[in-house]
Amino acid sequence: QVQLVESGGGLVQAGGSLRLSCAASGRTLSSYDMGWFRQAPGKEREFVASISWSGRTTRYVDSVKGRFTISRDNAENTVTVYLQMNMLKPEDTAVYYCNFVFANLRDPVFNAWGQGTLVTVSS
Repeated sequence: QVQLVESGGGLVQAGGSLRLSCAASGRTLSSYDMGWFRQAPGKEREFVASISWSGRTTRYVDSVKGRFTISRDNAENTVTVYLQMNMLKPEDTAVYYCNFVFANLRDPVFNAWGQGTLVTVSS
């Protein structure tokens, strides 16, 4: 059974930075592509960024390009995926979730989501 645990959210002023972490454990995970998603109040969950299992390929939604960076550390039974968020804007306020993604590096694999981590950006 795989567990995904997000952390690192908080309250930050516009222009500030945060680093989110997603710890995935439970089986051999280093060969899986992974991504970050977010859901703002009153809106649908959206794709934010993804990274291939090797770390060589990344993908971002246009609104975060140049500000967010996704990375990962692979171990045999534990994978940690990071989302470095710089130059944060109030519109980045959302609950952020991680998930595995399909080969298109965009669509989430699991319909069940973790608790997420809340990012609040004040103006």
